[in-house]
Amino acid sequence: MRTRDARGALAAIVLAGILLPGASRAQLRPSFDHGQHVSPAFEGWVEAADGSIDMLFGYMSRNWSEEVSVPIGPDNRFLNGPEDLGQPTRFLPRRNRFVFSVPVTDGFTESDELVWELTSRGVTQRAYASIKPDFKIDNVAIMSETGALGAGTSDEETRANRPPVIELEGARERTTRVGEPVRLVTRVTDDGVPERSQSADGPPADATPEQLLERAMRTPVRITVNKSNALHMTWFPYRGEGEVAFDPPQVKPWEDTRPFQNSPWSPFWVAPPEPEDGRWVTDAVFYEPGTYVLRGRADDGGLYSDVEVTVRVVPPDA
Repeated sequence: MRTRDARGALAAIVLAGILLPGASRAQLRPSFDHGQHVSPAFEGWVEAADGSIDMLFGYMSRNWSEEVSVPIGPDNRFLNGPEDLGQPTRFLPRRNRFVFSVPVTDGFTESDELVWELTSRGVTQRAYASIKPDFKIDNVAIMSETGALGAGTSDEETRANRPPVIELEGARERTTRVGEPVRLVTRVTDDGVPERSQSADGPPADATPEQLLERAMRTPVRITVNKSNALHMTWFPYRGEGEVAFDPPQVKPWEDTRPFQNSPWSPFWVAPPEPEDGRWVTDAVFYEPGTYVLRGRADDGGLYSDVEVTVRVVPPDA
């Protein structure tokens, strides 16, 4: 995450550690279930084989369960250019990396900046994006940032990894009534890289409750997040304020690092089985009228591909 107040925040943490050497990390970093703001983030820029450039953005929500909605407008906008450049209006908990990309337009130079401004819970923060060389990243950097690789890990097979390919069955725009399910079907293919990690199969079958508790309470040995590698397909609300329920329950696309959560970043996560025919079938039910954008993400653990479906939800008696 790159914001202009990062250096100040780091200095504050270091100073706190000097002044309060006996304080625990929990005291220095309180966690919250809800009521906290969301910080936008510039993740870096990537260059395609044809020379085109995309700037990548994500965010950090300080909530562990609340999903924060911020409509496009004065509180969720890009400052220089169109306000709406594809950013989310529904912010999931915790850290969400590489959420959306913005193509670089002709005439945009290293001295220019694209600014995403987000206001939530009364706090306004900005992410400043540029195409300076220091911010250039590639697939290996993306895999490392999301925790699929150890720090600095790289080999020929890893560098050859390509994102999964998604084929959506059905229209990208749908209409339904409140309470009536919308069926989402995707066909996902992948190159099998990276290999499925053992952690994606969950804890050993013969593990005792004591061993599971000990593992759950163990202090992390990595300073970065650790992600299990296994191909999976998941849907989540990207825009729209009402509740959406999915069947079957979807893998969390955000970094839930708590044990026994349905998240690739969670200790003891068990990856869902891959469909034999490659078709992932999910039903989505909406409980409030409105227009929603659902994001589907195919993730092999290292890289990902996205697809979106817009759903207009009308009252049940419409």
